Amino acid sequence: MKTLGIMGGTFDPIHFGHLVAAETARAAFNLERVLFIPTGQPPHKVNYKVTDPWERSEMVRLAVSANVGFGLSELEIVREGPSYTIDTLRALREALVDTELFFITGADALRSMLSWREPEEIIALTKVISVSRPGYPLQDLFETIEQYVPDHQDRIFQLKIPALAISSTDIRKRVKEGQPIRYLLPDDVKSYIELRDFYRDS
Repeated sequence: MKTLGIMGGTFDPIHFGHLVAAETARAAFNLERVLFIPTGQPPHKVNYKVTDPWERSEMVRLAVSANVGFGLSELEIVREGPSYTIDTLRALREALVDTELFFITGADALRSMLSWREPEEIIALTKVISVSRPGYPLQDLFETIEQYVPDHQDRIFQLKIPALAISSTDIRKRVKEGQPIRYLLPDDVKSYIELRDFYRDS
């Protein structure tokens, strides 16, 4: 059976933390490819200003194009309405019947997953890879998940990645304040942000 990693997110902007997590997961789980899927309308950020989805998709394209093990899907952008993970996974499951799906997410996102739409079905459709920095405790989270999904033990995995304290929020703040963002994200993405003058008034 083929294997595919799925990495969703707002990617506003995508940065090296996302890329390191995806590449580490790809190697650790022998994934043939990792597909980056930018959200179209993130339902958890309705009260926040989010960069146009096609612009965010272009930044992802610039970031992943040099890695043959990475790909970009605009599935959530072209689909109308809020971007729910369960809808995306069902669409991929239907289209890729001979492929095992691995959903790559950060530990913080995993903590909030139980509040997402149909979390039990998300875990049933994919194997979940929770990436976290060394020393980040998840035992309490797994105990909470156990209450909702008793048979999750072979569905959720923890993966340690290098301690990269990078976030999209911090990058946007740095741009607004005129601070440097070089070495936090690919140069092509940095140049695109400067060309389009993103985050100056965010």
